[in-house]
Amino acid sequence: MTDRLTQLLATRDWLLADGATGTTLFNMGLQSGDSPELWNDQHPDRIAALYQGAVDAGSDIFLTNTFGGNASRLKLHDAEKRVGELNRIAAEIGRNVADKSGRDLVVAGSMGPTGEIMEPMGTLTFASAVEMFHEQAEGLKEGGVDVLWAETISAPDEYRAAAEGARLANMPWCGTMSFDTSGRTMMGVTSADMAKLIEKLDYKPIGYGANCGVGSSDLLRTVLGFSAQGPEQVIIAKGNAGIPKYVDGHIHYDGTPELMGEYAVMARDCGARIIGGCCGTTPKHLESMRAALENTPIGPRPTLEQISTTLGGFSSTSDGTDGNAPKARERSGRRRRT
Repeated sequence: MTDRLTQLLATRDWLLADGATGTTLFNMGLQSGDSPELWNDQHPDRIAALYQGAVDAGSDIFLTNTFGGNASRLKLHDAEKRVGELNRIAAEIGRNVADKSGRDLVVAGSMGPTGEIMEPMGTLTFASAVEMFHEQAEGLKEGGVDVLWAETISAPDEYRAAAEGARLANMPWCGTMSFDTSGRTMMGVTSADMAKLIEKLDYKPIGYGANCGVGSSDLLRTVLGFSAQGPEQVIIAKGNAGIPKYVDGHIHYDGTPELMGEYAVMARDCGARIIGGCCGTTPKHLESMRAALENTPIGPRPTLEQISTTLGGFSSTSDGTDGNAPKARERSGRRRRT
């Protein structure tokens, strides 16, 4: 049987994904340093509200609250033995929200990076990474997700490990990387590198692309890089709602709903077919994005000048594919979709 995401893509020019998990949960009371995944069990009503917000705003796809649901990240909260349980619960809540919606929705099982650095730069082996992704995938599968969704990956081997984890679980999958270092991921991957990586995978994703990063302008430059490769897979764009600024003790993203609507249309015209938001993207942003996509005719592929004029300047002059970008740096910290 064809999976639900592929079925929808066969009948639609584009699909709207969801927005930020962290931004919404922090607004619900999550504290810095807390594990959002523990809320799947402790506050299932709030997780249902998280999903429902995206659905009500018009999203066709929403991701489960399992970004940090692997053993490595849950170990920070003494919950590494609860991987299957917490992922299953998150998926079950999502499945219930989708099934009651009266619409054909895709529940996507979020799988973020392990938070560890792969060999030889770090200590994480490929086999261990596969084991963690597979364990998480099985929990999400048991809970009823339609597709697995690896996101915010930086290292090629970790991306391959996510693909293998999805294969072992016999689940369709999508996967995005985060390009935030002059058009490269933290581990040095460019848009062209990622396209080549996808070509060589035995177990290919339904779609691939970029999420998070610096700002929507940079992300669309990366999407143009994907489009230039003429991929068979669907391209995914999930950009941040502007640039983060520290205001009154809180992180605030300066992208307005209207600006995110323009971003969504440009992402579509750049070649993306799955379009959503990442950090800072609220249901109000999603509503504007949906309206803009529905009411704006498909246009020609935008130029870099048009993108920067509309959405703001690029953070660097290079997109990483011309050899002029800074060298890759070691990944540090444990970024999450906020």
